[in-house]
Amino acid sequence: MKIRIRMFWCILLAALLLTMVWAVAPEQGPVILYKQAIVLLAAFCGYWIDRWAFPYARPDRFLTGAGDARSGHRRVFAAAGLRRAIIMGSTMLAVGLGL
Repeated sequence: MKIRIRMFWCILLAALLLTMVWAVAPEQGPVILYKQAIVLLAAFCGYWIDRWAFPYARPDRFLTGAGDARSGHRRVFAAAGLRRAIIMGSTMLAVGLGL
C-alpha cells in the first residue's frame, strides 16, 4: 500500500512540475513529452534486449509461485535483476544522451 501512495505522490509532483514548465514556457511542453516518450521507448527496448540476449536467465525463472526467490537461487535472482537493470539503464542513458 505504501508503494501506491508513493507512486501517487510521484505522479502528482511530475504533473505539477510539467504544468509549471508549461505555464512558464509553453513551447517546451511538447519537447518534454517527446523526450519522455523516447526514454520510455528506450526502456522498453532495453527490456527486450535483455530477454533476447539471456533467454534462459530471466529473473522470474528463479522465483517460486509466491514471488519469493527459491532458497538456493537468491544470488542468481539478484544478479539477473541487476543485469536487467543495468541493461535497461544503459539503453535509456544512451538514448537520452543522444537527444
